[in-house]
Amino acid sequence: MSILPGRDWWTGLPPAAGAAVMATGIISVGLHLTGHEAASLVALLVAMALWLVLAADFTSRLLGDRGRFRAEADTPAALTAVAATTVIGARLSQQGRQTAAAVLLVLAAVLWPGLLYNVLRHWRRRMPGAAFLGCVATQGLSLLAASLADAGHRDVLARAAMAAFCLGLLLYLAALFRFDLREVVGGAGDHWVAGGALSISALAGSKLTASPVWTGSAHTALRTVTLALLALSLGWYVVLLAAELRHPRPRYDIRRWATVFPLGMTATACLSVAEPAGVAWLSTLGEVLLWIAVGAWLLTFAALVASHLTAGRGARGR
Repeated sequence: MSILPGRDWWTGLPPAAGAAVMATGIISVGLHLTGHEAASLVALLVAMALWLVLAADFTSRLLGDRGRFRAEADTPAALTAVAATTVIGARLSQQGRQTAAAVLLVLAAVLWPGLLYNVLRHWRRRMPGAAFLGCVATQGLSLLAASLADAGHRDVLARAAMAAFCLGLLLYLAALFRFDLREVVGGAGDHWVAGGALSISALAGSKLTASPVWTGSAHTALRTVTLALLALSLGWYVVLLAAELRHPRPRYDIRRWATVFPLGMTATACLSVAEPAGVAWLSTLGEVLLWIAVGAWLLTFAALVASHLTAGRGARGR
């Protein structure tokens, strides 16, 4: 399924297309943290344009095709709608657009419970990496709430962010027990979310650690948990990268955007954790991983274009 223009192209996008927004948005966040402001703003504009297209498609299905909407709302990929919204909101908060970020937080919070409930009802024993999107969406809410709490010194939002953070960790554990480990060597791309979910948890943890609300033993515990989550996400990064090199999967699949997102999220988590955790070398590691993520984004976009052109030639040849 393409995400490039064609006849009625935007009405045929699967929920998994939301991972492209997540990937582009988090790379924008990372570029901002490393001082590449112009590139960050370009990535933000691309992410926002994609988000608007997907929001239009989401609304169209909700109002005009309830059958398809209900069918897709039961799949884990539906939660990319929440995660993508929170990532865009977090980047807008960085930009000082707190009102817009708050609106996106409200929108994501409204969508989250219904989508999460539908997805959890349809969990099965052996799940692809998309099972971790419940954690990702919940930690996205934590990240955006913590960002807004930090910008506006709102203790209530900080406490809500902590609640979402803890729930996200529980959802990760639940997904881990259902994750089909064979996906590591045969997954189409979303298997990387197994590590990306820990990375966004670490990123949310870094925002909470930096908050003045948490002091003393609570701050120490948060710092420890955040560093542990980041270490585990880096461990997944190594395992998944080794599996990709051992079992290459070069063919384009829309789920490859769910590979780019964890790459960018892990880089951004390293950059964000470095200062509040007091581990300076994480900034250097984060910069290296960020450019790997940018390269992966470009390669995935090139593969998407090539796939679209090949499909177009095939259609004309029939």
